[in-house]
Amino acid sequence: INDPAAVMYELSSCRKAKPAHYIKVNGFDNTRGVESCVLSFIVQRPMNEPGFILQRQEVEGRQMRYSIHSYAT
Repeated sequence: INDPAAVMYELSSCRKAKPAHYIKVNGFDNTRGVESCVLSFIVQRPMNEPGFILQRQEVEGRQMRYSIHSYAT
């Protein structure tokens, strides 16, 4: 989509369909023949956001593994 009005229309439609969810916009650039994400941001967040915790686990070979867990679970 090259028209900013079309992007705003799609965003508005998404907000109407999912008013209490995250909405993320990704911008792609295919000038090199490969579609790669060059822009990404969150445009809407839910009103109630419980949050997340990052847990680190040390494993063999001095490696670290990370996992994300919601406070709500």
